[in-house]
Amino acid sequence: MLPEIVTFWHGPMDALRQTCLRSQLAAGHKVTVYSFDPIPGLPSGVGNADAEAILPYAFSERLRPPQPDGSWRDWTTLQFSDFFRMKLMAKSLGLWLDADVLLLKPVEIDPVRPYFAWERPRQLGNSVIYLPAEHGIVRAFEELMEQEELTPDWLSLRHRITFAMRRLRGGSNRLADIRVAIFGPAALTALARRTGELRCALPKQSFYAVHAEPRLFFEPSSYLGLVTNPDIIGLHISPKGRGGQSPIPGSLYAWAVERFR
Repeated sequence: MLPEIVTFWHGPMDALRQTCLRSQLAAGHKVTVYSFDPIPGLPSGVGNADAEAILPYAFSERLRPPQPDGSWRDWTTLQFSDFFRMKLMAKSLGLWLDADVLLLKPVEIDPVRPYFAWERPRQLGNSVIYLPAEHGIVRAFEELMEQEELTPDWLSLRHRITFAMRRLRGGSNRLADIRVAIFGPAALTALARRTGELRCALPKQSFYAVHAEPRLFFEPSSYLGLVTNPDIIGLHISPKGRGGQSPIPGSLYAWAVERFR
C-alpha cells in the first residue's frame, strides 16, 4: 500500500493548494489535512482531521505571542508546521507533503528508512519527509519540545552567534525570532548529518526542480520536459504569494489545473 499523505493547514486555502492536493489523490494516496478549523474548499476526497490531537494550538505561543485579536503573527504558521510534521512522524501517521507539492507519480517509501531530498546544495528540504517514529531526528525534536525556551543543540555556529548578539543588544530571547526556517530545512540538514543519513537524500530534481524558480511553474514555458522526466516525482511550488492567481495559458500551472480537476 502507498503511504498516507499528511499535512497541516491554517487559514483559507488557495486554488494552487487545492490543485496540489488533487494531484496527490490522483497519484493513489489517501490524503489528510490537519487543521484547527474546517477548511472551506477542501477538495473532495481529502480528509480533514483535528490538529489539536497532534500538537495543541497553545504550542504556538511558545514560538511567539499572538496578535491582539488572537491570530498568529508573521511566520508562526511556518514554524508551527515544522514541529507539527515531526509530531506526525512520532505517531507514525504517514508521509508529510507540503500542501503546495504537485505530485506527478506515487511516492513509495520503505517504512524503516528516512525519506527526504536535497532542496539546494548542502541543504535538505522538509517539504517532503518521512521518518520512522523512533528515528534520531524525531527524538531530537521531541526532546527539544520538552524545553520551554525551544533552543536546539544542533544550531550552526553562525546561528549561535546571531542569537547571542541579538540577546546582548537587548533583542528577543526567543530563538524563533531570529530566522523564519530555523526549525525547518536547516534543522533537518544538521540532524541528518548528525545521524549520518545525508547520503540517504534523494537528488534535488526529485521534488525541487522548480522550487527556487517559481516562474517555471507560473509563467508560460516549455514544461513538457518537467512533467515527463522520470526522475521527477513531484514539484514543490513555493508560490510566494501567487497561489491565488488565475493560471496563465501555456504555463505548467495551467496544465496542472486541467490535469487535476
